[in-house]
Amino acid sequence: MNLNEIKQLIDVVNSSDLQEAIIEEGSFKITLRRFVAGTPLLMQAAATVPATQQVLPASVQPQISSGITPAASAPKTEAASDLIEICSPIVGTFYRSPSPDSAPFVNVDDTIHKGDVLCIIEAMKLMNEIEAEISGTVVEVLVENGQPVEYDQPLFRIKP
Repeated sequence: MNLNEIKQLIDVVNSSDLQEAIIEEGSFKITLRRFVAGTPLLMQAAATVPATQQVLPASVQPQISSGITPAASAPKTEAASDLIEICSPIVGTFYRSPSPDSAPFVNVDDTIHKGDVLCIIEAMKLMNEIEAEISGTVVEVLVENGQPVEYDQPLFRIKP
């Protein structure tokens, strides 16, 4: 993996809501982590490289770590105690509708019932329908269409 590929990985992590990315290529492994404002920023890069390959010089490392910035400190409104968050059961790509031409499964202020499909999360080319665990009203959609999501990341806020 060369420096340009590492910079591209940093850009991908910065432009998404991912909090951590672990990439392994052969004997090379890199872990990129991003934390919310107020927690320390950390980046690990570990490689077990055969003696015939050359590791990046130490002078390059500050450039790599300076490419990662903490998540923007957007003002978070405290979730009301009566709202329930529907979280992602898997890592993948979030889709609000079954196809680009279709209407979203749910919108804000829609009434939903237990078992209704709320969204699709694509993981490894498999489309996984995420169903409502409770009945209620959609108060907030927390993820944009086509955005990568992590395991246990809140997707929707529902008022039962």
